[in-house]
Amino acid sequence: MNSTRKLWAGLAVLLIASFAALLWVGSEIHRQAPPMPERVVSTDGTVVYTRQDIETGRQVWQSIGGQQLGSIWGHGGYVAPDWGADWLHREAEAILDRWAQREHGVDSYKKLDAPTQAAYARRVQDLLRPNTYDAATGTITIDADRAAAIRTVAAHYVDLFGTDPATAGLREAYAMRNDTVPDAEHRRQLGGFYFWAAWSSVTERPGSDISYTANWPHDELVGNTPPSNLFMWTVFSVLFLVAGIGLLGWHYAANHGEEMAPVLPKSDPLASIKVTPSMRATAKYFWVVIALFLVQILLGATTAHYQVEGQEAYGFALSEILPYALTRTWHTQLAVLWIATAWLGMGLYIGPAISGHEPRFQRLGVNVLWTCLIVIVVGSFAGQWLAVMQKLGLDKNFWFGHQGWEYVDLGRFWQWFLFIGLLLWLTLVGRALWPAMRHGSESKSIVSLLFLSVVAIGIFYAAGLMWGEHTHLSMVEYWRWWVVHLWVEGFFEVFAVAVIAFLFTRLGLLQTRTATIAVLFATIVFMAGGVLGTLHHLYFTGTPTAVIALGASFSALEVVPLAYVGFEAYHNYRLGKATPWMARYKWPIMFFLAVSFWNLVGAGLFGFLINPPLPLYYMQGLNLTANHGHTALFGVYGMLGIGLMLFCLRGLKPDLKWSDKLLGTSFWALNIGLAGMSAFTLLPLGILQLNAAIKHGYWYARSAEFMQQPIVDLLVWMRVPADTLFSVGAVALAWFVFRLWVAPKREAPVPSATAVAAAAITAKY
Repeated sequence: MNSTRKLWAGLAVLLIASFAALLWVGSEIHRQAPPMPERVVSTDGTVVYTRQDIETGRQVWQSIGGQQLGSIWGHGGYVAPDWGADWLHREAEAILDRWAQREHGVDSYKKLDAPTQAAYARRVQDLLRPNTYDAATGTITIDADRAAAIRTVAAHYVDLFGTDPATAGLREAYAMRNDTVPDAEHRRQLGGFYFWAAWSSVTERPGSDISYTANWPHDELVGNTPPSNLFMWTVFSVLFLVAGIGLLGWHYAANHGEEMAPVLPKSDPLASIKVTPSMRATAKYFWVVIALFLVQILLGATTAHYQVEGQEAYGFALSEILPYALTRTWHTQLAVLWIATAWLGMGLYIGPAISGHEPRFQRLGVNVLWTCLIVIVVGSFAGQWLAVMQKLGLDKNFWFGHQGWEYVDLGRFWQWFLFIGLLLWLTLVGRALWPAMRHGSESKSIVSLLFLSVVAIGIFYAAGLMWGEHTHLSMVEYWRWWVVHLWVEGFFEVFAVAVIAFLFTRLGLLQTRTATIAVLFATIVFMAGGVLGTLHHLYFTGTPTAVIALGASFSALEVVPLAYVGFEAYHNYRLGKATPWMARYKWPIMFFLAVSFWNLVGAGLFGFLINPPLPLYYMQGLNLTANHGHTALFGVYGMLGIGLMLFCLRGLKPDLKWSDKLLGTSFWALNIGLAGMSAFTLLPLGILQLNAAIKHGYWYARSAEFMQQPIVDLLVWMRVPADTLFSVGAVALAWFVFRLWVAPKREAPVPSATAVAAAAITAKY
């Protein structure tokens, strides 16, 4: 009991300290974010852009898909360029070409000799890097040559986002539909927003020799090279990782196996759980999980195909109906939605199962919440289609259309609706769990942790409501990663750990005291790196150096609990074979085993590959990020969602015979397919891009020139076998669930011990 209290106290202190630091960092980001000018003026007095132009340009960018069509500051899609990096390089070259024309009579600076080009490069850095922002007047002053270059680049974007035939090839390469922004004035203002993003990337902070984005993106032409602190904090992150894993190994060796193994029950303890009406009503959540999963895969295949055909699908002009920005929006959003729905359904099922209590109107609440989820999916998707097709208007887009923030694309109305739905879920699960917490038992700590994770899941989604339509981009990114990292990767992870621990104790496979200590220790380790590890997403989003220092140190610790999960994987697998009746839970445990593998590989190895500051400086927004995203999001959270769903289905249909053939096909096809996506496409393509980013600059690694090479097309096509196999796994899972209701097969009754003895005597004589 004392050890449990110490762990609870340690967890409380850790969370208070971590969130205090995270909130302090937020205040520093707010204070030191790149300024939003009232006007950009050339030395001759000409107004180039106003604040209204830049703000409206951002609204336009969000309405066409925002981070789903290319990226800003590295966060977003991978087919179109990073618009800030693209603008910055084009602006620098336009200035250099202007000087070459005026001073040497040639149309391109690249035609000059090497010494002259080098002198021009130093000169353009002297022009672009000094900070000419006047805080008193809110004015950025630029010289006439830069103003002329801005007009040249702006004209390119006006053509690109319209229908100009001269840029048709680029639109196809970027998977943009023709006339992406129909209004010419909106296209001009969109250029203003891209200019500001590029200006923030190259302009040095006051009193510093690095830009607001820590010299990101890499582009030696404008003097953007990695600052020295990236090297230093990368070294420290490796040291933190080694120290953390060493301490974890010591703890595991010192404490694992001290407790005596429990006496295994002779029959399935979960089979005696009475399925209440509200528990039975959760079945429809799992039907929705399967439907959303299948649609997500279809949209993923469409999105990947856009990378090779641009605007078409086998000759059909798909982009005119379902543009890339929309298919990618729905693909990424559905990933979160179906996984969250599986976990929400599990929470509603497990509450009454734990307490044995069915609160009044619980079934009604479960059904109302399910209806709300359907309305949110249909309504938000309809609004996003109207937004991307430019049929909604900028005045309604923020509330009902497309916010443009990857994974948090929902219009604000739908965000509020979802938040209210999560509060309803919190109420339903909480009141079902409350009797178990109030009465107390051996597993009270596990149930309490489960309850607290439910509270955190319900409340922390509110971070997605902390920004407004015109909140500074740096602050939006700060709060957005609270949702993506803390909500999904943090508290859902704790919820899952607590649920699995409870299931294993209820099955009699783990002693309650052992499981309680293990789950509290695991939560402490998760949260130690998980809370401040959020900051590794914010290194280059207009944030101060403290973000790099804290993010590098604590994001390294995120890998440590993943190693811990790996230690437990084989142990859990052995538990699955501990007694004959555990064959009923073979496939849920196999999916938990897959979670352990992908935690170590997808979240751990591929995550640490891109998380330290120096590697991320070159890799942010390349396919190495997508490689981590696919293997971690589906490999960890998707597999976990499927495993939890199968546990619930086992309880909902306790007397049915499960098809090992279908579940085996699903399990191996999903895992091998996911591994194939990584090995044959995402990883090699990311490595090629990394080499290009280091050698030529980030702008080149994301350019049409690079992305339209035959080797890139070949690597994308090499996804087809793996994607097909993955789809087979999903269909097999869907068919398995369908057959549980449509063509169920009953299990043969298990003979009693007396009958077995009688049969043995008969056989003998």
